[in-house]
Amino acid sequence: MTSRPTRPAVRRAALAVVAGALVAGTAVPATAAPAVETSAMDNLIPAPETVRPDPATTFELSERTSIRASGEAAEVGEYLAGILRPSTGFPLPVDDDAGDIALAVTDDAGLGPAGYRLQVTGETVDLRAASAEGLFNGVQTLRQLLPAAIESRTEQPGPWPVPGGEIVDRPRFEHRAAMLDVARHFFTVDQVKRYVDQIARYKINRLHLHLTDDQGWRIEIDSWPKLAEHGGSTEVGGGPGGHYTKQDYAEIVEYAASRHIVVIPEIDMPGHTNAALASYAELNCDGVAPPLYTGIEVGFSSLCVDKEVTYQFVEDVIRELAEITPGPYLHIGGDEADATSEEDYQKFVSRVLPMVEKYGKTAVGWHEYAKAAPQGDAVVQYWGTTDADPLLPEAVARGNKILVSPANKSYLDMKYDENTPLGLQWAGFIEVADAYGWDPGSYLQGVPEEAVLGVEAPLWSETLENSEHIEFMAFPRLPAIAELAWSPKSAQNWDSFARRLATHGPRLEASGTNYYKSPQIPWNG
Repeated sequence: MTSRPTRPAVRRAALAVVAGALVAGTAVPATAAPAVETSAMDNLIPAPETVRPDPATTFELSERTSIRASGEAAEVGEYLAGILRPSTGFPLPVDDDAGDIALAVTDDAGLGPAGYRLQVTGETVDLRAASAEGLFNGVQTLRQLLPAAIESRTEQPGPWPVPGGEIVDRPRFEHRAAMLDVARHFFTVDQVKRYVDQIARYKINRLHLHLTDDQGWRIEIDSWPKLAEHGGSTEVGGGPGGHYTKQDYAEIVEYAASRHIVVIPEIDMPGHTNAALASYAELNCDGVAPPLYTGIEVGFSSLCVDKEVTYQFVEDVIRELAEITPGPYLHIGGDEADATSEEDYQKFVSRVLPMVEKYGKTAVGWHEYAKAAPQGDAVVQYWGTTDADPLLPEAVARGNKILVSPANKSYLDMKYDENTPLGLQWAGFIEVADAYGWDPGSYLQGVPEEAVLGVEAPLWSETLENSEHIEFMAFPRLPAIAELAWSPKSAQNWDSFARRLATHGPRLEASGTNYYKSPQIPWNG
């Protein structure tokens, strides 16, 4: 692959660039144009399919406001009330029969399961969708129509106007994902939940968890207990690491589901497996367990392809993980298997793919695994740094869907510029305009838009140790990727996005989210 020769080499020294505590607003927005005062209807991210403002009309949230939601809509109604109560101090009761803000699941929305129709008049806010998922997406839009202080968790003075008009909206791509690497550095259940809430605000509906790598094994497997106990006992830099019990994992999955986000777990193999190899000597061809690894090199580890115990191990892991994963996908990695011969790689992947299917899941893998010709519904995730790869047209011809996550466009762990104190740069610097300035539907040669399942923004954690670090690297680039995944191509415009993004700075601050004040954005305030 064209990107692979550069990736391991530049990672080796990446930790040397990590600075101390990071404070929001490191960069000075010296080159951005002045902010322009606009209506909240004009500042939505992702940009909706259709917006029809009514400047003469405003709905005012007050202490008398109530929410009407019943049946499938009730849970979303309670979620909305939970968003609005802390900052307003209003009781906002949720009722089956009456309310100024009405949420309803209807069968005539005509916008698919994720779309919604939002109408605001002087007296009511009416939100309709074909499913609770669509209502949830509409709620994310509604909260952006309110003043930025609505995101505060403490009571604010108000007032709380909602501009009048109608929004009709639906996503361009079904699959809108963010990935969090919990293997290089471990993040607690609460830290993952925090990220879930942050990505949900921008209508992301998939969370890909990179659970295993050379530096750590983060998920409990009953039949191979030392994977978590020993393999999860450290991390990059030699910290204490950690792992999720099955109960922890179920808590993450359930919390994500309450935000209409599907969790996609990844067990990377046959490479990126040193944590497993260090835990069980029999998984090594020479029967000798290597020491735990705390560096950031890649490509040196491999499961022993010729040992039958390897496949018993893999099947046990897939079976146990599938049992606790209600979503349809299981990611088997497959990238940077430099220590595995081409013949062994194809042999390994060809044996593992039927196991994923056996336990009722659809396989996802980094694009190298397409060499083993996965069939049917299997998903090929492209992470390269060019717009072409010979494996992709072949995958499309087999019927595979392509998940687009080019490292030089969507990798949130790449530095913004040479002065960024966190992150890597093997795929280049990625400023906000770079993250926004490409089209997922036409970016890859030989991959028509109908073959694109969706878009993912991966966040690798070699240099990230806490939520503040995660947020600084994800925001504001994640909203850029989210818009590419959700909004119609006709609505995507850099000048418009930069102006709209500027109004989200106060929202991020009100919610306590750390972010990079890119000089490309005319930040408000």
